[in-house]
Amino acid sequence: MIRPTKGKTPRRPAPKKPPSNQKDPVGVYCRVRPLGVEDEECCIEVISNTTIQLHAPDGLKANRNGEFKETQYSFKKVFGISTSQMELFEDVAKPLVDDLIHSKNGLLFTYGVTGSGKTFTMTGSPGQGGLLPRSLDMIFNSIGPYQAKRFVFKTDDKNGMEVQTQVDALLERQRRENQSSVPKTPSSKQRLDPEFADMINPEEACKAEGVDEDSSYSVFVSYIEIYNNYIYDLLEEAPFEPIRPKPPQSKILREDQNHNMYVAGCTEVEVKSTEEAFEVFWRGQKKRRIANTQLNRESSRSHSVFIIKLAQAPLDADGDNILQDKSQVNVSQLCLVDLAGSERTSRTRAEGSRLREAGNINQSLMTLRTCIEVLRENQMCGTNKMVPYRDSKVTHLFKNYFDGEGKVRMVVCVNPKADDYEETMLVMRFAEMTQEVEVARPVDRPICGFAAGRRQKNQAFKDELSRRLEERGGPVDGAPSVMNELLQSFPPLPACELLDPHDDVTLPRIIQVLEQRQRIRHRMTEEYHKAAKMMKSMLQELDSNLVTKDNFIHDQRGKLGEKDKIIQNQKAEMERLEKKAKMLEYKIDILQKTTNIYEEDKRSLQQELESREQKFLRELSEKKRMEARMQGMVSDTKQKWEKECERRVNAKQLEMQNKLWVKDEKLKQLKAIVTESKSERPEAPQRPSREKDRLPAKRSASPSPVPTAAPVRPLHRRSHSAGGERWVDHKPSSNVELDTVMQPILHNAITVSTPSEKALSKCDKYVLTHQEVASDGEIQTKLIKGEVFKTRGGGQAVQFTDIETLKQELPSGPSRKRRSSEGKPAQENEHAEGDWTDVETRCSVALEMRAGSNMGPGYQHHGYPKRRKP
Repeated sequence: MIRPTKGKTPRRPAPKKPPSNQKDPVGVYCRVRPLGVEDEECCIEVISNTTIQLHAPDGLKANRNGEFKETQYSFKKVFGISTSQMELFEDVAKPLVDDLIHSKNGLLFTYGVTGSGKTFTMTGSPGQGGLLPRSLDMIFNSIGPYQAKRFVFKTDDKNGMEVQTQVDALLERQRRENQSSVPKTPSSKQRLDPEFADMINPEEACKAEGVDEDSSYSVFVSYIEIYNNYIYDLLEEAPFEPIRPKPPQSKILREDQNHNMYVAGCTEVEVKSTEEAFEVFWRGQKKRRIANTQLNRESSRSHSVFIIKLAQAPLDADGDNILQDKSQVNVSQLCLVDLAGSERTSRTRAEGSRLREAGNINQSLMTLRTCIEVLRENQMCGTNKMVPYRDSKVTHLFKNYFDGEGKVRMVVCVNPKADDYEETMLVMRFAEMTQEVEVARPVDRPICGFAAGRRQKNQAFKDELSRRLEERGGPVDGAPSVMNELLQSFPPLPACELLDPHDDVTLPRIIQVLEQRQRIRHRMTEEYHKAAKMMKSMLQELDSNLVTKDNFIHDQRGKLGEKDKIIQNQKAEMERLEKKAKMLEYKIDILQKTTNIYEEDKRSLQQELESREQKFLRELSEKKRMEARMQGMVSDTKQKWEKECERRVNAKQLEMQNKLWVKDEKLKQLKAIVTESKSERPEAPQRPSREKDRLPAKRSASPSPVPTAAPVRPLHRRSHSAGGERWVDHKPSSNVELDTVMQPILHNAITVSTPSEKALSKCDKYVLTHQEVASDGEIQTKLIKGEVFKTRGGGQAVQFTDIETLKQELPSGPSRKRRSSEGKPAQENEHAEGDWTDVETRCSVALEMRAGSNMGPGYQHHGYPKRRKP
């Protein structure tokens, strides 16, 4: 068998509330308490009745390098050290009490650091009553004549109120008095506690205006505390157990049918006077948790909430009894909250349970700040973030007030001493942020349809009836007195006893009296009919007037309905425009921020552009200088290369001449071999000089074996190495040491193996020792000299000017023997000659300069045998 599934209980929909487009910001007030010591340093200055200024202490400035500056904060009103409790009540709490009497809710809480005067502001002292006793006094001064009898209003344990008849109320009172467990409320005639007997001076008493006289009122009070995020009832009377007392039980929060939060099972005491209400408060105040800390001798360790409920119900049409209709009962409440002060454990030096209490206090206050921040963000930015009311019992209990169930006001208490400067800064920032939160204005309760002034008219009728009855001396009751008055208006009856049958006097007298009574009765009947007719005509006239007025009222209601529709439409339009204005302001703010960002980017880009332009101009000028420098270097290099090319051309011409001379010598030798005998050998001819400055001699078609004249060798200029200049002696590590007598020695010289700019910068001359193999196989040393000069780029360059040659030779040259074989032909003997007898081989050793070397240390030795023809 399949068991049918049970459906979930649907959530009860929220009651439809009339839309309230009007919103009021949270009223934040500031109160500055006086300093404990006159010469103590003060960090707060009251500038005006709405602004205060904070000065950073001197020690803090020295430690923070002057980071904290003077800051100003604005409030709805600022109360200085000379403000009295009465002035504070007139501006802060009196409007909330007036709204309470007119069926509107209110929330008032004090906020500040520990020791800033929150409890004194809320409770006060003898002769200087705080906000709480003055609120109670104003309530009872306003509704005193219109209070209902005790137990006529009864709580239903669901945050509602019921109405009982006077008989049921009397029975309920007797039943309560018989129960010993229920505490008896004190009477105002009893002797009061001297601690609160003179809280308020009679001259300072005040009352609300515009109290509804056609309603009956009753006041209920309850007192709770939130300790370590648990709710405890301070008015709960636990049974006395001396052996093992039970700890107090915590209460839970619940939601009523109107989605308002309340403390389930909380004790609500009905009070009838200010003294009685304050005595109930004092009874709970003695149970509140306080402790002694380093900063406050009586520091509150919990948040206390004193709730004042005002039940109001209209009178019936006669104005005599309360209307027995629960739907017509209006319940408004005023919550007076004394928040525990925020504190730093580093200053209070709390340990154990005190440390845990401080942590819970700071956590609940932080949750309150978070809820305020989210509400402010949702209202200013149009977001719909969830407000974390449930994170703390304080915010969860009062979430309905921030959702539009009543006015919210906060009194920020500050201590001007310099030690509380940093905590005061945090309190000021929170207060400044709280002022930006708006709460919907509460909607007025519907008015009962009965005629106004019912109580006054009923009382006037009773007074007039009593006065008339007293004048006539009749009873105070109603119908018997009217009957006696009518009977007294008739003439008295004479004696009716007949003693003689012939008595002719008694009967005529009786007949006469009866006739008079008949005439009086007839006149009274006529007057009654006249009065009845007059009353009927008056009733008809009143009825016609009533119909006319009903029609007029109906027309006015129709017009009022139309006006209401127009007002609703206008309110909706205003709400839409307000939302649109907020959205536009938000967009304008975003656009302004974007514009500022773009302006910053523009300025940075302009600065970057200017820097790049300057860099470009510098690079352009540098480029022009480099071009001029390169043109000079190109012209210098061109001239050098022209000279080098000319030298190479001359060297090549000389080489070609040598090759032609060698060929001519070979031909001459071949001719001599053919023509002469084998025993004779031709004399070795002389080579022309290799000096570059000597022009080659022109040879004839048939050159002679011996040159006609020796070449003239130009004289070299004398070496400047013996002068006073400083030289750079460049000797490569590959050079071979020669044991010759004549050695190139330079005085005042720096010897290096590789050229360096550092050495060149210190000298004026440069010499390179270069070794190579001469044509005869000996080592030939060349000293290549040059001058050092500075370049345009700041470097060093060498311009070669002269070459000196050192050569070592034997006294007699080696004989040239032809290695020939008689059995071989001449061609083989020609190929078999030694390399040292081969002119081409000996001339194959050449000196080449690499391009771009500027005749510097780029000289290279190239020794390679010339390729022979096959």
